[in-house]
This record gives sequence, structure tokens and C-alpha cells, in this order.
Amino acid sequence: MTEFNHNKKQKYQPNVSAFLAVCGRNYAHILKWLPDQFTVNEPWHVKGEFGTLLVNLIENTKYTQLIEISRPIANGHFFKSPKAVVRIYHDAQLAEVLTSQQIYRLKPVYDYPNIHMHHSDEKFQVNAFLEELLKIGARKIPCQS
Repeated sequence: MTEFNHNKKQKYQPNVSAFLAVCGRNYAHILKWLPDQFTVNEPWHVKGEFGTLLVNLIENTKYTQLIEISRPIANGHFFKSPKAVVRIYHDAQLAEVLTSQQIYRLKPVYDYPNIHMHHSDEKFQVNAFLEELLKIGARKIPCQS
């Protein structure tokens, strides 16, 4: 008779298809307001029905771009504004979060529990959160800062 340990959790296996799907949707959202002419370090606002994003192009290469997206919060004394650095892959039509808040290099999978209390699927969660930020019903306007 074999005894099973029902308390032992199975190791997390990332769902690559779901991850690529969310990165593809993020790319589609970003394309709606990405400018035709790119100027590095000239931020712009993206305003929509549900809020405003501040976007800054950090790096521009032939097939990729690196942008920083943040959402300023009015009277944000108690909360940090959501911020992410996103790599846009035009050849693959994907947009992937590289850094978010205090996480400077997102791993595909984290052991859980861990000292920083990241979820096992933290990378997926951060990209899914970016998708929610990008759903503001946006249009690009010049930055006045």
C-alpha cells in the first residue's frame, strides 16, 4: 500500500501560452498610443476615461523599445504610483514588464514562500496588472512637465 502526502504542494509550472497572450494584449494596447516618431526621454501623457499614464521612451532600437509607464496618483501620500519598465518587441508583437516597483529583475518563477513574498507566478501577475493599467481608454497627448 502506497501512502500519499496530500499536504505537499506541486511545483508551480508557468503557463507560457497565457503569459504570451497577456504580453500580446499589452502590445496591442500600447500600439494604440505609441507615437510614430520616437524621441528618447521626452515623456508624454496618455489620457483616458479611467485615468492618465505617464510614459517615457528610454531606449529605441530597430526592433525593440524600452518604455517606462507610471500612473500618477493624486494625493498619493500613502501609496506609491504604479510604475513599470516595459520592453516592446515589435518583431514578436509582445510587450513584457522587465521591472516593476522594487523588483528590478523579474524571474519567470519564484520559490514560495520566499523572503520577498513574491508569488510563484509574479512575472505573470505583474504583466496582468500592466494590462489593467493599460485599459484606460487612452489617447496620446503631449506632456506639459
